[in-house]
Amino acid sequence: MQDNGVKDRRRYKRLPIELKLEVDEVFKQDYMIIKDLNASVSVFDISKNGIGFISEANLPVGYYFRGRINLGDNDFFYVVIQIIHVHDSENNQKVYGAEFVGLAPFLADKVDKYEGKLAEIILIT
Repeated sequence: MQDNGVKDRRRYKRLPIELKLEVDEVFKQDYMIIKDLNASVSVFDISKNGIGFISEANLPVGYYFRGRINLGDNDFFYVVIQIIHVHDSENNQKVYGAEFVGLAPFLADKVDKYEGKLAEIILIT
């Protein structure tokens, strides 16, 4: 990350991941639902707190969606994700930041185990 004088406020380390999710609907707590989105998202990083992803879809900030996070080796969990921020990227894509909502500690620990697997892979290669 560039040192541009801005302090990194992230609480947890971001880990690289390649993961595809399909978002059919997003919703807000006041029963506002946007259906039939059929949006593909490509997750590029994960932490115990959330994910970063890229998509061509226009997904509204503050809305939620459900996803299945697959960490490999048949290790996965289901989660509700809230879109926190978005900015434009190249090639008509948008970069999103999103947080896990109400993630149980034992599920967040799966991300720690994933980090351990990544470290092992780096040591082997």
